[in-house]
Amino acid sequence: MFGKRRKRGRHSANRGTAPEVEVDLDIPEVGPYDSEHAPDDGLNRLDLGSVLLPVPEGAQLQVEMDQAGAVRAVHLLTPVGQLTISAFAAPRTDRLWPEVGAELITQLKGDGFRINRENGQWGEEITARNNEVFLRFVGVDGPRWMLRGVAAAPSEQQGEQAGYALYELIKHTVVKRGEQPMPVRTPLPIELPEAIARHIAAQQQQG
Repeated sequence: MFGKRRKRGRHSANRGTAPEVEVDLDIPEVGPYDSEHAPDDGLNRLDLGSVLLPVPEGAQLQVEMDQAGAVRAVHLLTPVGQLTISAFAAPRTDRLWPEVGAELITQLKGDGFRINRENGQWGEEITARNNEVFLRFVGVDGPRWMLRGVAAAPSEQQGEQAGYALYELIKHTVVKRGEQPMPVRTPLPIELPEAIARHIAAQQQQG
């Protein structure tokens, strides 16, 4: 599931010239990262509580609220398409994305989309298209969480570019699951930074 860093073996070509270094084999080389293994890379990430997103240059933030006023999703509007990252509670010892992906395919087919399955860096990906939109879904199973990324674009050609942008976003995303027990598939709560929350509240008052 995650790439693992190699540890110098006892038959290394450099044996005898350098001390062996123990490396934590559970640390992934690329994200999405669990918060316990978040890299100290100096990258500026938008803290949304359960996920920390490296917002691409030139992207605009679009917040989707439910009727109760809670944040349902945060979308990044980029020149190549809309990118959305969501995180969910998942089992400790089982993968959730294969099950969720199968249900997603059934739903998309029912909505008239043409479906294709592809093998990607994190496993099976799903693309869906109709006459109006091209979608790419990427799922990653982490420790007690599942991350789902979606890229949406108006055409297949632009959708490929949006897919690459989604990959880069996922590679640098950090997930903060927390220790509290949650039913499987429960969306991890999204918390807006104070400045963004105030801006949205002011817009709602004006509207």
